[in-house]
Order: sequence, then structure tokens, then C-alpha cells
Amino acid sequence: MRTGQERAYERMLSVAVAALQEREPERLWPLMADVLPGVCGGEALIYKLDEWNESSGTLGLSPGVATAFDLLDEESLGLLRAGYPFAHHYTRGHGHAPVTARQAAGPEWSTSPTARLIHETINVDHVLAVPLPGTTAPITGCLIYRSGTDFDDDGIRFGQRLQPLLAAVEQHRQLLARWGHVVAAGDAPASPRELADDCDLTPRETTVLLLLGDALTAAAMGRRLGISDRTVHKHIEKIYRKLGTRDRLGTVLRAQQLGLLPRSTPPVAETGRA
Repeated sequence: MRTGQERAYERMLSVAVAALQEREPERLWPLMADVLPGVCGGEALIYKLDEWNESSGTLGLSPGVATAFDLLDEESLGLLRAGYPFAHHYTRGHGHAPVTARQAAGPEWSTSPTARLIHETINVDHVLAVPLPGTTAPITGCLIYRSGTDFDDDGIRFGQRLQPLLAAVEQHRQLLARWGHVVAAGDAPASPRELADDCDLTPRETTVLLLLGDALTAAAMGRRLGISDRTVHKHIEKIYRKLGTRDRLGTVLRAQQLGLLPRSTPPVAETGRA
């Protein structure tokens, strides 16, 4: 019989799969944020996907709390952007393991200005940080909020189990956004979405095509995308079929002709199946 956590993980996995089918990169995290707090035993979520500091950066919110945060002034938003106590915790070299606010700050957490702010704003008392592994800005990731009791060890371990899944979605979002920018900046005859639709390329295949243009091996692509080499090769074979090509060099050249890759992309040498 499946445990509650197994069911929660399967639900999160299905949402992640759905997110990877989205063509628009800005829609990926809202899909995740709609489900992530609940599967982690929380009530609300803030996600931050770029440099987190007190003066800049957009806060992504789970549904139901956006209105409350819209009422905050700049000083209060700056307090949230500061990422207390997690920014200090992770920059001190504690790795990227999920941790609660009480673990990171000790008893000072409950009397901190940040704790008072989130209690007054959305009536929650506890926070679990789930940073994205492998990022240079450690606070990049999710903050999950709940009231009542704090997140227990099982909840923290579950957050850690979700990290690779969240990292894969974020890597996909970044590649989709990059692909859209390079296509839009070129002399393509149509929008990035129209070009991909015309060639019947899925969002995942467009990201693999972009990495093909970067001359990455299948192993390197797999590490970037969080998938196996075998899955990468399957994507490449489908791209060949859809573009009517037979190898990497021909695929990049054909993609340039179609406007799917910028013409400044250097032709790649054949690297076998490495």
C-alpha cells in the first residue's frame, strides 16, 4: 500500500511532467506553486528564481496569498526579500539541504520581524526552505509556510526528495526562456512558439535542440536536464525525424535555416553517442 508521502510525491511528479509540457516558461512555476505547499504539508509558498536581495527581485506566490502580499509596502517586501534566516544560513556553507526557520535561527526565529510579518500577513508561523541544488545563489528556490506545528523530520526529508524534481523544472524553464530570447532576437519568420509548433517540436525537444547547438554531449545534456543519456538520445532521434535530418551537424544547420537556432550558433562536430 502506498504511503501518504508516496502519493504526494506521485502527485508532484505528475504536476512536474505537466509543467514540462508547457510552451511558455513563465507558466511552469505557477503550476508547481499551486500544488507544492499542500504535498509538503504547508499552506502557502513563495518561490524565488533569481538573485534574492532586499532591494530587487520578483516574489512568486502560491494561489490564495497574492492579494495579501500585494498590500505590503516596500519595507515589508524588502524584509521578505532578505530571506531571513535562510540567506545567512546557506551562505555560511551549510550546503543546500532543506531546513526550517527554527533550525536555521534557533529560538530567535519566533520573535524576529520576519516571523511577525508572515504571521500578520498570512497567519502562518513556520517556514521550510527548499533551495534548488547546484545553484550559486543558495536561497534560490522555495519557502513553504504553515501554521500550528513546525515541519518534522519526515517533512524535511520529503522536501529534500523533491529538490531534484524542482531543479529539473527550473533548468527546463531557464532553457525555454533562453531559447525564446535567441529566436526572437534573430531573423526568424515567426514567433518561437509558432516555429516549434510548425515543426511539431515539444517543449522538451526545443530545449534539447538548444543544447545540441551548444555542442553538448548526451551525458552533459542529461546532467543539465536531470534525465538519463538514453532519454536524451530518444529526444535527439525524434528531433532528427521531425526536422528531416540524420546527424547533429545537419540538425543544427537545418534548425538555423528554420529560425529555430540563431545563425551565430557554430556548427557542431559529430561526437557519436557520448
